Amino acid sequence: MKAYRVSGIAPFGSMRQEFSLDLPADDAADAEHRTYSIMGSRHKANRRSIDIQSVSEIDPRISTEPRIMDFFREQIAAAGGQIAAVSEEE
Repeated sequence: MKAYRVSGIAPFGSMRQEFSLDLPADDAADAEHRTYSIMGSRHKANRRSIDIQSVSEIDPRISTEPRIMDFFREQIAAAGGQIAAVSEEE
């Protein structure tokens, strides 16, 4: 499995907003399918109302998404840790 970043526009309540979602998937088509599933489950949006604009493979070390960090835990540790700067809450 690889890490993918899916970006697009979806309805959130009465407005349409941009979204970006990092998730593990077998290929780009699987990443799209998982995105439709997650967005439909969380926000009750049907597939026709979700507009996916891009699906790109990413390095798991640049993502701060907990789903990616958990799935690729050993790979990230073996490569020397996260690349993304961890921001602290104030």
